[in-house]
Amino acid sequence: MGIESKYLPAGQRREVIVDTVIDLAGEQNPSEITTAAIAKRMGLTQGALFRHFQSKDAVLEAVMRQVSDRLMLRISKAENGSSSSIGKLENMFITHIKFIKDHPGIPRLLFGELQSSKKTEPKKIAQMLLSQYKKRLISIIEDGKEKGEFDLELNSDAAATLFIGTIQGLIMQSLLASDKKAFNVDACKVFDIYKRGLTGAI
Repeated sequence: MGIESKYLPAGQRREVIVDTVIDLAGEQNPSEITTAAIAKRMGLTQGALFRHFQSKDAVLEAVMRQVSDRLMLRISKAENGSSSSIGKLENMFITHIKFIKDHPGIPRLLFGELQSSKKTEPKKIAQMLLSQYKKRLISIIEDGKEKGEFDLELNSDAAATLFIGTIQGLIMQSLLASDKKAFNVDACKVFDIYKRGLTGAI
């Protein structure tokens, strides 16, 4: 970034700031990221940073909004890539995993906000993301039950919760093991087991 980031239009500069925070979160504890560190990584002064965001909280809010928008955009494209309910879920699962693999700082940011005891705007955005995601999953699962793809006795709410929880579990294991290759292999195997549960094939 450095020198090039000094000459970007305001909108693009804000995007670069968001990306910088995501990159830094992949390298260190998000709570320890300072505005000074963000500015240094970009080759800017803190004064230049504050011309775009009034505070660190404002930066984090923008980051959460961008993360939410980017993830849901990819999820939507993945969902539309299949006509079957199980195909939609599998596409979404693999897409989500790839998104996290490409941006390892994102889960650290999300987990950090969700664990916070404070009622901050970034936390609200993270909670809304999970709620929106779960509603979409429930809709797909219900549609799959109507089409005869899934077991009619399947609890759609629980199945959606398990979908998200499974991804979160894989992410946590990946962060602990620092093994991105195993992350992808495990994801495919785990989804196969999840799929068996949906169809009653276990």
